[in-house]
Order: sequence, then C-alpha cells, then structure tokens
Amino acid sequence: MPPIGRRRLCLGAVAALGGCGFQPVYMPTASHKTGAAPRGLQSVFVAIIPERPGQELREALQERFGSDSGTPSAYELQVSFGIAGEGIAIENNAIATRIRMTGNATWLLHAHDAKRTVLTSGSARYIDGLNVFDAEYFAADLESEAVQRRIAEEIAQQITTQLAIWFRKQAGQQAG
Repeated sequence: MPPIGRRRLCLGAVAALGGCGFQPVYMPTASHKTGAAPRGLQSVFVAIIPERPGQELREALQERFGSDSGTPSAYELQVSFGIAGEGIAIENNAIATRIRMTGNATWLLHAHDAKRTVLTSGSARYIDGLNVFDAEYFAADLESEAVQRRIAEEIAQQITTQLAIWFRKQAGQQAG
C-alpha cells in the first residue's frame, strides 16, 4: 500500500475511534490540567511489599504513579507479589538448562477512611525465563536478578494501567 493510502487509513481509523467516544486514559482535562488518571495515581500510597522482588515492584509502582509529587495520599495500594521458577528444559541427567519464572500479583486499593473501604482490586501476571549454564554460576545469578527486575517492571505496568482505567471510569461516572 502506498504511504498516502496508509495515512488515509490511519486517519480514518482515528476519526472512527473519536466518533465512538474513545478517549486516551491519560488525557488532560479540557482546561489542559492533569487528567483524572494521573491525579488519581499521584494520590496512591504503595504499602510495603516484602522481599527483594517486592521492593523492586514497589519502587516501579511509585515511579509510575509519581508518588513523590507532594500530593497527599487518598488511597493505599496493598500488593501481594511472588515469583515462582520452574525448570522447562531438562537434560538426560535431570539438570534444568532453562527456567521459566512466573510473577503473580494480586492487589487491593483501599480508601483512606476509618473503615479502609476496598474500592477496587485486580491481579497481574507475567512470564519470563532464563538459561542456566553449569560453568557460569555468577552469570546465571545476574540473569536471574535481571529477570526478576523485568517481571517487577511488567507487573507494575499492568497494575498502573488497571488503576488508571479505574480512576478514569470513576471520573466519568462522577461527571455523568
């Protein structure tokens, strides 16, 4: 397809989405102020998540939420997070040469009220893997840490997206 045809197709798709009420989650308000999703995310306090992968997940969430913006927290996010490994490439001598690592998280968003009302909840999952070589113990250890970091980053992105959509829906319900 020639470049002009692709452009027309893309513009037509964008126009069709606009006609059906599609709006970006992070869209600013009509007065060009911060939109509902970023404002909501900035007011979320992320509770402590135990162990090193949990700390990495918490840091990734705080970075995405912009928690250091000075906005007082109106919500608390509690996350349960774990990573499990499973050998998937097994040699004849029963040694695994590839490990599949699966990160699972469940989360609850609480209001900062006396009852700690649960406002919404969700889950996130991400799968990654690493190769294990007998002679390269330190390399395998470093690769395992890198995989855990990637899992934490991806889980943080999924949770952020889910919460941003929830904040956007809440703003739409209050306006409408």
